Amino acid sequence: MIWLLVLLLLLLAVGGGVFLSKFLFIVLVVALLVALFGRRSRV
Repeated sequence: MIWLLVLLLLLLAVGGGVFLSKFLFIVLVVALLVALFGRRSRV
């Protein structure tokens, strides 16, 4: 029974890591777009 709990915990950890990396990637892309548009509007 305990191995099932460990497996579930591992699955949550991997899922959370993938979600976090995707979230960070999206934030990076948004920051780049904002920087590009900011530079374009200034010039």
